[in-house]
Amino acid sequence: MAHEGGCFCGAVRFTIAAEPQGARMCWCRDCQRIASGSATVNVLFDEDAVTYTGEMTRITRVAESGNTVERGFCSVCGSQMYSRTTQGPKLPMRVRAGTLDDPEICPPTMIIWGRSAPSWAPFPPGMPVLEAGPGSAELVPPRLPQSKL
Repeated sequence: MAHEGGCFCGAVRFTIAAEPQGARMCWCRDCQRIASGSATVNVLFDEDAVTYTGEMTRITRVAESGNTVERGFCSVCGSQMYSRTTQGPKLPMRVRAGTLDDPEICPPTMIIWGRSAPSWAPFPPGMPVLEAGPGSAELVPPRLPQSKL
């Protein structure tokens, strides 16, 4: 079954010829910045199965993990479309859940980079919260101390 999606204005579309490998929320500082203060919600796919059409702007940065990560945005409306690791361990492509025509295909099952989340970050009850990236320790308890205002 193919999955499809696109940006806010419709200038970028994509097709995915694979089933998702999972989904997670990311609270790293880079994701907070591109998501305007929230976490990104990412559905994981084999990169070779994802085909984009339309003009995108790509930004490459070294992430807190040490991996070099490319992020793709619609050149017209700025919708963030994906992130992928270009240097570092081979990881699945992270397609932004909100760009999928059917965002219900794979709900997130974990939160990564929880230690970077602000004290007010909403964490779904019972969802594992990792300190950093996949494979890191789980935050126990999974809430950060409240900030002193």
